[in-house]
Amino acid sequence: MQTVNFQYLPLNSGDRVLDLGCGEGRHVISAYVQADVHSIGVDLSLDDLRTTRDKYLDFAEPENVDKSFGLSSANALALPFADHSFDQVICSEVLEHIPDYRGALAEIERVLKPGGLLCVSVPRLWPERICWFFSKAYHQVPGGHLRIFHARELRVQIEDFGLSYYHQHWAHALHAPYWWLQCLFWRNRDHNWLVQQYHRLLVWDLMEAPWLTRTAEKLLNPLLGKSVVMYFRKGVA
Repeated sequence: MQTVNFQYLPLNSGDRVLDLGCGEGRHVISAYVQADVHSIGVDLSLDDLRTTRDKYLDFAEPENVDKSFGLSSANALALPFADHSFDQVICSEVLEHIPDYRGALAEIERVLKPGGLLCVSVPRLWPERICWFFSKAYHQVPGGHLRIFHARELRVQIEDFGLSYYHQHWAHALHAPYWWLQCLFWRNRDHNWLVQQYHRLLVWDLMEAPWLTRTAEKLLNPLLGKSVVMYFRKGVA
């Protein structure tokens, strides 16, 4: 399930790409597949990094010396990279989990090259509020969501670090009702018939990408998209 649209985060041969909070690897692997880049994923979870490593093996191109893939367990507040190390940074569905998210933004700005591009996505305000209303446990689990962002306020905070906003879109409209159902039936969500059936729909959509659901999500994203996705460029001065 890809949140970043690489049409708005173009990758050029030889670029170094950082996926901060890469989880199980959807974007760090996608960047590696998209172009001849050096794609690096960072996460605190060793289990997620192992899963990412295993998934990557299906896409590995060891004979292609123009691209590489790497993973690191590291803290977003103290990244193990030199200043101006990356041409693109992806930070997707991560900031809502970090107590000092401004500290993470400062680290992103530090490792991003002048003229480099940043993509940030967070849960959209009103769909996320419905999740919090239906279930406190949804955001109170270990590693859960600590805050609900207002996209405009987050945009201004990122711009304060010297990055210029240039595009925004929404993503995963079909997933918003799924999470509402999960929250509504939180205690027995793993066995609830409605949750199971909706999950089957999402898996079918992900695997088959049928025209009907792809078109429906594209039309519904501006209204119902669960994630807001913003793109920035770091100044060259």
